Amino acid sequence: MCLGIPGEIVEMDRERSDLALVEVSGVRRMINVALLEDEPLAVGDWILIHVGFAMSRIDEAEARRALDMLRMMGSGLDEELAVFMESSIE
Repeated sequence: MCLGIPGEIVEMDRERSDLALVEVSGVRRMINVALLEDEPLAVGDWILIHVGFAMSRIDEAEARRALDMLRMMGSGLDEELAVFMESSIE
């Protein structure tokens, strides 16, 4: 099963505007944010991530609810974090 997971933007790439460093449960990865080019993204924003791409901007409360629900589901979050940790966008 592949779910979208919330992540917090911790750094915008200065050389590539389509990339941002995002943290999910202590794991940091570069994420492609090109699909949200019309959204004004900044450090501290929360996004919903699917397969290395930011799908939408969400607020922090929504991000917390989503993470809580994923934790309640059990292995759903673990599986998604494993995929996130193996991802690499350059």
